[in-house]
Amino acid sequence: MTRAIFGTTMAFHIIFATLGVGLPLMILLVELLFWRTRDRDYEMMAKRWTKAQAILLGVAIPSGTIAGVQLSLLWPGFMEIVGRVISLPFQIEIFAFFVEALFMSIYVYAAHRLSRNMRLLSLFMVLLGATASAILITNVHAFEGTPTGFRMVDGQIVDVDPWKAFFNPSFIVTAGHVTVSAYMTGAFIVAGVAAWKMLRAQKGSRVYLYHQKALLAGLIVGGTFSLLTALNGHESAQLLHKYQPEKLAAAEGLFETQAYAPLAIGGFTDPETKEVKYAIEIPWALSFLAANRFDEVVVGLDDFPQELWPPLYVHTLFNGMVIIGSLLIFVGFIGFAWKKLLKRSQFPRWVLWVFVASGPLALLGIEFGWIFACTGRQPWVVYRVMKTVDAATKAAGISTLFWIFLSVYVFFAIVTLLVFRSYFGRHPLELDPPEQPKVDGGTA
Repeated sequence: MTRAIFGTTMAFHIIFATLGVGLPLMILLVELLFWRTRDRDYEMMAKRWTKAQAILLGVAIPSGTIAGVQLSLLWPGFMEIVGRVISLPFQIEIFAFFVEALFMSIYVYAAHRLSRNMRLLSLFMVLLGATASAILITNVHAFEGTPTGFRMVDGQIVDVDPWKAFFNPSFIVTAGHVTVSAYMTGAFIVAGVAAWKMLRAQKGSRVYLYHQKALLAGLIVGGTFSLLTALNGHESAQLLHKYQPEKLAAAEGLFETQAYAPLAIGGFTDPETKEVKYAIEIPWALSFLAANRFDEVVVGLDDFPQELWPPLYVHTLFNGMVIIGSLLIFVGFIGFAWKKLLKRSQFPRWVLWVFVASGPLALLGIEFGWIFACTGRQPWVVYRVMKTVDAATKAAGISTLFWIFLSVYVFFAIVTLLVFRSYFGRHPLELDPPEQPKVDGGTA
């Protein structure tokens, strides 16, 4: 039940945390496009998306605070290791969030008074702070999978090196993955909303063309970062092969240790028959994924005691994440090919519906990836150092807390939707204001 409570919290918070990283990149991009082209549509996008970012940040802060409190109350054993070994990311993250919030306030309330360079600097600092926050918090998760910087002797933590723990073997790859996947998700959310607006607008109208610009920006950025996410995922698989072999074996439903191991796509892992039923197998592909060579020996689940196996349904989570990522690469290519290669001025409705689906699919991929990353490490909370059952609180009444927090998140979700509807309903898109703003091209 402790895992259920914290997992629900993170499933909710990660939506706002991911968009809080991805959306600032899109705002900075359209701000740059405005200053380059002097097209006021891009300035309007920056203003409106910034309001959306402020609303999302207003939800991310309390949900993130709840997650922090739950770490202390629900996971006392884990927090003992965090406090003594890997507290640096949490401490530095406070300053990263301060930078994000400070420059977000400057841009929101004073953008029209700032010079070009100061506006761009403010947005860059928002992006830097948000990205750094995500990387630093996720670094604790990386440490859980590849713990370094200390030793356990007779149950005691000794020889602590906090910087070695900080720069654990998974740090670079995990930091890259959380960054590019967040940028990808933010871009596809923009593309999805823009496509929805285009479906509701008259083809070729001023509003249609405005949202088409936003759509193309989202597709180009989303497609680029979806490809980078896939490349980074390849590196992540190699890390699992080296440091968490049972997690990779569970992800692919591989029971027998073997060279030339096949990659299983789809299907369901059956522990009785020790096979992935209804899967499509690609010969030798898992060995290549693990080490860039077809004859690489990949360790199977049978080499580990069954009580140390991760839950076998992580194969489904892993496949869901990979399939969604592959679809998003294809979606980005469709947008590029339709406009740049085929030279079409408008998208057919069925293509727009595909773009609409890209936003929710990107968020679903993030959820699958996060659950896979945490569940695939089980039964360990710190890999081969501390089991989850030993890290969790032994307090009674935890099940009641689950329903309380679930109600809180449902309330947050409803309020967020109502705030979005209310604000943007009272501030409709105005593409032709009576006065053009004065463009200040000076430097800071």
